[in-house]
Amino acid sequence: MSKSTRNTGKPWTPGEVKQLKDEAKGNTPTRVIGVKHGRTEAAIRNKAAEENISLKPTNQSPYNRRKDS
Repeated sequence: MSKSTRNTGKPWTPGEVKQLKDEAKGNTPTRVIGVKHGRTEAAIRNKAAEENISLKPTNQSPYNRRKDS
C-alpha cells in the first residue's frame, strides 16, 4: 500500500495546524492523522515536533472508550 502523500511538499496552512492540534488532543492515531491530511506519518511527527504538539500517549486507543455516567 502506498503512503498518502497528496500534500507532500506543500506548506501547512494555519487551519491544518489547528486540525492537527485538535486530533492530537483527541488522541487520534498518527497514521490516521496522516491519511486525513494527505501526508506521511513522518511529516505529521515532524510538524507536531515543530509546533510543540504532543502525540503521546501513543499506547492508549482512542476507540472503545467508556463514557462516564
